[in-house]
Amino acid sequence: MFAPATARTTRPASAVAYQQMGVHTGVSSASSHQLVLMLFDGFDEALLQARGALQSGAVELKCRCIGRALRIVEEGLKANLDLAAGGTLAADLNDLYGYVAVRLLHAQLHNDEAALDECRRLLRPLREGWAQIGPVAHHAA
Repeated sequence: MFAPATARTTRPASAVAYQQMGVHTGVSSASSHQLVLMLFDGFDEALLQARGALQSGAVELKCRCIGRALRIVEEGLKANLDLAAGGTLAADLNDLYGYVAVRLLHAQLHNDEAALDECRRLLRPLREGWAQIGPVAHHAA
């Protein structure tokens, strides 16, 4: 689903295919809770890779990584919010994800490492909180 962007340039094709198969298998067997956790982890990984690419001047890789992080926020996290049933929490998350998307675009256009770090700092507590409720979510299912 979200294979590391560096995989295409640093590892043999067989290793990439094996990892992608593992990701696809993980996705197909994951609960809804685990899928969201995978999105947060993919976002974090994409930002770390983007930061490294920015520091090394790898423009194409930076663009791919930030684009992947943006898709995770927009298509994975934000698009699945139930604004009608979610009340204030869903509305606040929608606003936060919108802000993170704007900051990612800013980081992309201005090579702003601090903006990448800010996005990571903003979503990290959500990821940690989501991981904390994992046992409760698994038990309830």
